Amino acid sequence: MIALIARAQNDTTLKFTDLQKDSSVKVDSVKKDTSAVRNLGDPAPPLRVREWIKGTPVTSFEKGKVYVVEFWATWCAPCVASMPHLSALARKYKGRVTFSAVSVHEDRGTRGATAEKLKAFVEGMGNKMDFNVASQDTSFTVRDWLEAYHRDYIPATFVVDGQGRVAWIGHPLKLDTVLKKIIKNTWDIEAESSRRKYADSSQKYLEILDDTVASLVRHYKGKYSDLNDLGFPDSTLMVVEKMVKQEPKLKYAPWTAKYTFTALLRADPNKAYEFGKQAMASPYAWYAYTSIIDDIKDDSRKLTTPKEIYLLGAECYQAKIDRSPPYSSIDDMAKLHHEMADWYRRGGDKVKAIAAEKKAIKLWEKELKTVKKVLE
Repeated sequence: MIALIARAQNDTTLKFTDLQKDSSVKVDSVKKDTSAVRNLGDPAPPLRVREWIKGTPVTSFEKGKVYVVEFWATWCAPCVASMPHLSALARKYKGRVTFSAVSVHEDRGTRGATAEKLKAFVEGMGNKMDFNVASQDTSFTVRDWLEAYHRDYIPATFVVDGQGRVAWIGHPLKLDTVLKKIIKNTWDIEAESSRRKYADSSQKYLEILDDTVASLVRHYKGKYSDLNDLGFPDSTLMVVEKMVKQEPKLKYAPWTAKYTFTALLRADPNKAYEFGKQAMASPYAWYAYTSIIDDIKDDSRKLTTPKEIYLLGAECYQAKIDRSPPYSSIDDMAKLHHEMADWYRRGGDKVKAIAAEKKAIKLWEKELKTVKKVLE
């Protein structure tokens, strides 16, 4: 079970549409029950689960009490990384707020947990999951909560106020300020409901535009298997420029930024470097780290990569390492350090290359010791 916890990490194979800028994982359901649509301010639906794994079962939402319900999965790195924060809040508001986490979509991830593994996972987390924990009822939980409130991402945090209403939905790392206001009865549900409706429609609009950019320029990229085919980067940049002019917020959106960086790598590496740095500082930074690394790897097969581009990629590796959850596997973290060291070397920074390689070696030595103990 230690291995299962250790591998609850950022999966670099996830597509851009699987991640959201607030470090969430998209989990669109295959079928949705549109008859159960709910809004903020509506009475909270019953919390129907399959089994309570830890803590005290929540059978109803009592008037006068505040509840936090967290939806997560063992394979969801942002979910697991948020648990210590939620535990700290649970301890801070003990007696005033009841915290519960419900595991959902365990069949979606490549490392999803069975019922037995889920229990062992929770046990292994110890006080990092210092609240009630349950597993979903596949017939009701997702439908009643995530689908009904149009929440297609996890982690997803719901707060039920003292009147039994769903007062807030969002990312667990944004819970602190909201929870204080809900406890003090100063939270404006109507204002939040209006803001949320606007934000949802705005985000959906950008996602549609971003997908449109991808569909328009994808065939300009060139064949991956043909090392002599560089595509038509100038055509890509023309399309992107036109789309961004119409909607400036699109500039660093996942697909738009990816195709822009790829095209600039082939047309003007200096501009690619500048754009990459800007993308890394944008609200879509997490996408940029992975995208830049992948694009440099792809293009290095076809072109001679400038040193500054390798250094940019090394910075992306460091950013991924810094933002990796504490439960990432030792082997994967070692690989990230090793690959970063190689790019620092290619970029001419021997000092950072040596430092990164030493960390990789130290991590692999640590993993070897762990394996030996297990085998003894």
